Amino acid sequence: MNIVRVALDLPLPRLFDYLAPDSNESDIGRRVTVPFGTGSRTGVIVQLATASEHPDAKLKEVTGILRDMPALPAEWLALCEFCARYYQTPLGEVTSFAQPPLLRRGKLPRIKKLAAEIAVTCPRSGIPGTQSEPAPTLGAVHQPALPRLMAAQQAAVAAIFETAGFHAMLLHGVTGSGKTEVYLRAIDAVLARGGQALMLVPEIALTPQLEGRVAARFPGAHIVCANSGMADAARARGFIEALTGRAQIVLGTRLAVFMPMPRLQLIIVDEEHDASFKQQEGLRYSARDVSVWRAHQLNIPIVLGSATPSLETFHHASTGRYRMLELPERAVADAMPVVRIVDTRREKLQEGLSAALLAGLQQRLDRGEQSLVFLNRRGYAPVLACPPCGWISRCQRCAANLVLHLADQRLRCHHCGFEALIPRACPDCGNVDLLPFGRGTQRLETMLAERFPEARVLRIDRDSASTPKKWQALLATIHAGEADILVGTQMLAKGHDFPLLTLVGAVGADAALFAADFRAPERLFAQLMQVGGRSGRADLPGEVLIQTEYPDHPLYRALVDHDYVRFARSQLDERRIAGFPPFSFQAMLRAEARSMEQSLAFLAAAREAAEALADGVTLYDPVPMRMQRLMTLERGQLLVESVSRPALQAFLAKWMEELYALKMPGGLRWHLDVDPLEF
Repeated sequence: MNIVRVALDLPLPRLFDYLAPDSNESDIGRRVTVPFGTGSRTGVIVQLATASEHPDAKLKEVTGILRDMPALPAEWLALCEFCARYYQTPLGEVTSFAQPPLLRRGKLPRIKKLAAEIAVTCPRSGIPGTQSEPAPTLGAVHQPALPRLMAAQQAAVAAIFETAGFHAMLLHGVTGSGKTEVYLRAIDAVLARGGQALMLVPEIALTPQLEGRVAARFPGAHIVCANSGMADAARARGFIEALTGRAQIVLGTRLAVFMPMPRLQLIIVDEEHDASFKQQEGLRYSARDVSVWRAHQLNIPIVLGSATPSLETFHHASTGRYRMLELPERAVADAMPVVRIVDTRREKLQEGLSAALLAGLQQRLDRGEQSLVFLNRRGYAPVLACPPCGWISRCQRCAANLVLHLADQRLRCHHCGFEALIPRACPDCGNVDLLPFGRGTQRLETMLAERFPEARVLRIDRDSASTPKKWQALLATIHAGEADILVGTQMLAKGHDFPLLTLVGAVGADAALFAADFRAPERLFAQLMQVGGRSGRADLPGEVLIQTEYPDHPLYRALVDHDYVRFARSQLDERRIAGFPPFSFQAMLRAEARSMEQSLAFLAAAREAAEALADGVTLYDPVPMRMQRLMTLERGQLLVESVSRPALQAFLAKWMEELYALKMPGGLRWHLDVDPLEF
């Protein structure tokens, strides 16, 4: 009796057995449609069996095994199984998430059409009915003249392939040190021997720029992009091209780590410190960490690049687990930008800007250069308030304030998306003199336009760059020199080269110094160093002005000296004393329900179930989340921690069985976040 075990996209930690009379070993990894309940579902065959623990009479037969494209390879299934095991997520949810929507929905006619098109253009694809041929190389392709490498870059390129097999490397280079050129040289070496390369970047916005640079370097290579902003058909096509070997280079955001690549020989994770590599819903995985596991599984090198590495990665490099590759000098400019601290304790600011920053902006206008004022808070003001009665614009669905967006006369919640018209008067007392408190990028844009009427002020945030087309238009405006003063959020903090940009002013950064999140200083340092690195990246010298009421804070002093290592070591010392990661390993159980009492009651029951299992694991008490209400649901959390990763994983595997057995009130949802970044 032929039985297939299928992973289905269901919140159940099990496989499902179906009869499949015509199945064989080659069907492992194929998509399959099966009857389920009163309908049908598409899953992935992960095992074959000759017997089932269920009675034969109760087994249903598959609707059809989808042989419209090659089976997903064993290494891809192993990658999904690792994620299911480590992140404590049902395998069916992982295999579904790891495929493009078109494939997971089983859209057979469209997939057949895509596969047929690829088979015509790529005879070696492995699609049924085509012939196999050797993988192409770029030896005969004309390549553009290459820039000259500095000694440190040459050493880094050589080190990547110095030894065979798996080795993880941290490419630690200051901003503008030429990390991308090192990546391109390494990719060139891989393509020359017929391999495939995977490169991950943190933001969708960075993908087109990188794609253009890679395409210019390798005009004969087949490049595929992968990110969640692409159309379904484009994502499916890229997935199949990677699977069949046609794609030689895959560029993408975190989901690209799941692209099946039969000749993968190199993985690169650029800006590896970026929190965007951690998925915050569904399968809560770290693409950086999964990339390291995948490289180890395939016995290939992986390069993690950053000017401000995550403390976990820096710790691994400092202790010898990863190899450290240093790029200490800029390749695109003569020197690092000068960082100056502006003490604002005794200064009356003008709409939040100091006299020194305003003078710097005027100097750049006079010289025809560009400036960037960095404020990581979009909107006009964080809150609208009524001073007489104390009313403030709170979100009806979240424990957050509605942000004032004056340009389109809206109050918006940046957490749940709720929005409302700006009231003409206070809803509580009728006062018509409502005032904005604080400032966001819109308010700063308005102030700068009034202060410098001759300047072309351009705001860049998720409101002004809400679509890829708008984002590309804004970048084109900057590169064309058609903007004088940029007002931007963290969208501009990384991956951009603006030759005319010589001044960066950072405002509103102090709040992160005293945040409850122990990772806040690390994020602030990275953010300021990255955004400051946008200045002076060509022939013109750069300057960074950081406004603060704490000018002697060690974080700011390290920024002045461009001394990431000093900052990182001090942070690691603090974390070692406190027992925080990377000196411990954590998982967070979160619950959300109609009331906080329900959420905390479930978490209390979960903690009770865990007590008998917690060997070598510390259990904390259930508490409300910092953002305790989101989209009308009350949220609580329970932290578990261990100094041993294996001990924590062994505990979580047993605990999950208990959690699935717990009774829950209607409407309650829970999830487990392994290696959480948000608290």
